[in-house]
Amino acid sequence: MSQEKITLSLGENSYDILLESGCLDRAGELLNLNRKVLVVTDSGVPAEYADTVAFSALAAEIVRIPRGEASKNFDHFHLLLRRMLEFGMGRGDCVAAVGGGVVGDLAGFAAACYMRGIDFYNIPTTVLSQVDSSIGGKTAIDLDGFKNIVGAFHQPRRVLVDPRTLSTLPRRQVANGLAEAVKMALCFDAEGFARYETADMDKELSSLSAGQPVPMLERVILDALRTKKNVVEQDEKEHGLRRVLNFGHTLGHGIESLHEENGLLHGECVALGMLPMCSSAVRERLLPVLERLGLPVTCSADPERVMQAVVHDKKLYAGKVHTIFVDEVGSFTERDLSPEELKSLYQQYFFASQY
Repeated sequence: MSQEKITLSLGENSYDILLESGCLDRAGELLNLNRKVLVVTDSGVPAEYADTVAFSALAAEIVRIPRGEASKNFDHFHLLLRRMLEFGMGRGDCVAAVGGGVVGDLAGFAAACYMRGIDFYNIPTTVLSQVDSSIGGKTAIDLDGFKNIVGAFHQPRRVLVDPRTLSTLPRRQVANGLAEAVKMALCFDAEGFARYETADMDKELSSLSAGQPVPMLERVILDALRTKKNVVEQDEKEHGLRRVLNFGHTLGHGIESLHEENGLLHGECVALGMLPMCSSAVRERLLPVLERLGLPVTCSADPERVMQAVVHDKKLYAGKVHTIFVDEVGSFTERDLSPEELKSLYQQYFFASQY
């Protein structure tokens, strides 16, 4: 595809998101790397991606963390800060994240804290991070099993989205990321959601694994980025509209808190979290889309334990859980529910035969 440039307008914190196949190879041209750069990546990302950024820098250190959510902790946060200090980085230097959402969240938070904030570039290499987490400035680490409970808003200076980096992903990881794109379409983009219903997803995903252009996927990424840009511009710090992007996440995070037992990925949990939170008419359209993507549609996670995680989540206000409900594709309503009401929705959908 030709280059698409999206500008996220946030005053002095504004930045461009460049969507272009092969843009990673032009990192030295597109980013200001004529300084010390800490390149953060993980063990699941092809080494040449981080190397490309490092070779383009005046001076660079590469830190490779273990793949997975478990790496988003204080130990690795401390590691990044210590490496920045040892590297002699100053306020004019920068951090570049090359990888998925875990890498972006961790590296971005370290950049937010080092010397009270230094420049940060995001180069997402997973579908999940390309459609969602790489933009908007949310950075965080987990604590005691609770996701993103310690963090800061720290916008990147620029984001490079290279669809070519997705060709090495297992199909499950692609579907994991598409769950977030489906979420945004359900809430804001009825036309975009309809594309999931008509696309030949098997053909699209087979083309991706073969390294061929995938126009449908690139369009999905562009649609999702435009949707999130519009939301973030209206509500950067999540005081209102941006909370809508938590659709599927309230119950999804509760399910994800038991990931060591159920083995589910973040996007898979979000997919499950959406199902009890929409009307039967929407669910009739959503279920076949999730199934065609290979996302789970049944869940046996214990309701009590799921709700224990939900009530400790940052979405609980004055004894109520702020939730997003989709009655009609392309729109949403907001509801403040008691934990018992939310638990009832979860049970009614996933455990209906038992009640």
